[in-house]
Amino acid sequence: MKRALIHIGIRSALAIYGAALAGARLVRRQPRPIDEGGCDILLTGMFQSTSWVEHHLRPLALAANCRSVTLVATTPLAPMDKVSVVQPPRWLIRVAGSAGARLLVFTALALRRRPHLVGGFHLLFNGLTAALVAPLAGARSLYFCVGGPAEVLDGGIRAENKLFNRLETADPVVEEQLVRATASFDTIITMGTSAAAFLRERGARGEIYVIPGGLDPTTYQPSTLPPETDVMFVGRLAPIKRPELLLDAIRLVADRLPQVRVTIVGDGVLRQALEERSSRLGLTSNVTFAGHRTDVRELLPRARAFILTSETEGVALSLMEALACGVPSIVPRVGDLADVLIDGVNGFLVDEHTPEAFAAPIGDLLADEPARRTMAAAARRSSEAYAVPAMSRRWEDLLRYGSATGVVQAFRPAVENRQG
Repeated sequence: MKRALIHIGIRSALAIYGAALAGARLVRRQPRPIDEGGCDILLTGMFQSTSWVEHHLRPLALAANCRSVTLVATTPLAPMDKVSVVQPPRWLIRVAGSAGARLLVFTALALRRRPHLVGGFHLLFNGLTAALVAPLAGARSLYFCVGGPAEVLDGGIRAENKLFNRLETADPVVEEQLVRATASFDTIITMGTSAAAFLRERGARGEIYVIPGGLDPTTYQPSTLPPETDVMFVGRLAPIKRPELLLDAIRLVADRLPQVRVTIVGDGVLRQALEERSSRLGLTSNVTFAGHRTDVRELLPRARAFILTSETEGVALSLMEALACGVPSIVPRVGDLADVLIDGVNGFLVDEHTPEAFAAPIGDLLADEPARRTMAAAARRSSEAYAVPAMSRRWEDLLRYGSATGVVQAFRPAVENRQG
């Protein structure tokens, strides 16, 4: 009964939102003219990692036709040219909660400053808020589809939103309501090509650009020092990342390579359970739990291989960082990871979510050092397509407004000897 009420409540709330969105579009304010100084952009989101959002903001801020970026967030960022961060006041956070305070400040700034674009990272609830506020502010709406189709499929139950996770079971009505909401955006940014195709097929009418974030090639570089670990995982220790699958795969690899060393970088709700599982599997001497680290850029180059075992992904920035560091990677064939990783060239794509499917390429890669070094060189080359200047040029195309209306702007990395 309680679950049914949650489904009814969310459906009703989205129906009200849909009516409000239609009303806002009817009374849309006249857009503010764009002068030669460029565009003013207002964004909001909740971020697990400051480096993650910096990967997205830096290429945007460096675009010649971007005048300013204002980010409403609850966490500070390192200083960045043309980027300012507005944090909600503490009293408002106490009254409305962290997300509520952030969205209220975002709305107030949009209505007062009238930027040229207003946008949110993730559909729930940042993107939905941006779509509603944009017409009232006379701005174009921008949605960063970070999580790919999972943000709408089955009603967003795998979108890692606390409210929508409470649905627990798929809701086709909520899914359709969310799909209709994505159709209202003027511009959508996806992390990869399959997410772009999905949204276009589901009725998105605005521009869709593939801009997965930009890497600074001077920051992420291969190391001249010997490796300190064989396999590295970087990510939240959350169910959607399936880290327990990594431990089960390493148990199989250890039968072949008893001295295999694994470093798990990250923290989360599964940390204690994973440490207990590692002990039960007899991997205490093989696996190191490094916890949350701020020096990932120094750690990654010292790994022989990088791994993800996620149930779903957009384009993982941790994967792009690993490739830039010349670390071949092993990832599942989910989401848009195949945009970045070319099977057999700069790493391996795994088709099945089983320990055996992951253990085989891990063992093969670690057992053949010449082949691993060849893949490492290809990994570094493939990362060049995601350098900050390349992503900044894509933002410049987007900010011209209407230069590619209705066209999915996509690309693939250029590496030699592509296979698969």
